[in-house]
Amino acid sequence: MGGFEPGGVAVVFGAGGGIGAALVRALQADDRFAEVVALPRRGEAACDITCESDVAAVADRLRDGPPLRLVLVASGRLHGPGMRPEKSLRELDPAALQTAFAVNAIGPALALKHLSPLLPREGKSVFAALSARVGSLADNRAGGWYAYRASKSALNQLVRTAAIEIARRRPSAVCVSLHPGTVDTPLSQPFSKAGLKVRAPATAATDLLAVVERLTPADSGGFFDYAGLPVPW
Repeated sequence: MGGFEPGGVAVVFGAGGGIGAALVRALQADDRFAEVVALPRRGEAACDITCESDVAAVADRLRDGPPLRLVLVASGRLHGPGMRPEKSLRELDPAALQTAFAVNAIGPALALKHLSPLLPREGKSVFAALSARVGSLADNRAGGWYAYRASKSALNQLVRTAAIEIARRRPSAVCVSLHPGTVDTPLSQPFSKAGLKVRAPATAATDLLAVVERLTPADSGGFFDYAGLPVPW
């Protein structure tokens, strides 16, 4: 990964998902990182990003180790038991809204709270959370998907606000939201339409890491797609 000093640590939240697992594999193939910490929601080394004690425990484990150079939050929730993208206001459900905000916004906020203080004061470091183009207010022309859209918009605001604070003490750090596109994962599969460009997780991971590689402090607080192009707020 260009720009990162060798010997640092990379952390991937949501490592059990399609994109998260692909990111872990790509990072493990890059010998610039001394360690790649994969954090799935279940199983070995599990970390529930919505549980503050879990996230705090990750930070405690990393505190005295090599410098934390890269944090990728690849967790996300669009649908699940009792939860599906809403087509109209009549379908709004408080429990589904709470779940969407917990996973898509509150979880990444906890990662920012506990891991951003571990980013080194010198040398490139990046905190990137996977957002979605549907979280853009300016790009919303279709409506619907209330919980997912709103929670990703909240994530973007959290990232933007955190970037301002982080820059005061860590001017070399970059804090961004990234749109991975439509990827062939369980999150997107039920909603893939004919003619829609759907990309393999390995391709998405390669593209996202290429964007991370090109990021500079001037990009901090931004929202970019998998090609590195700005996404409107």
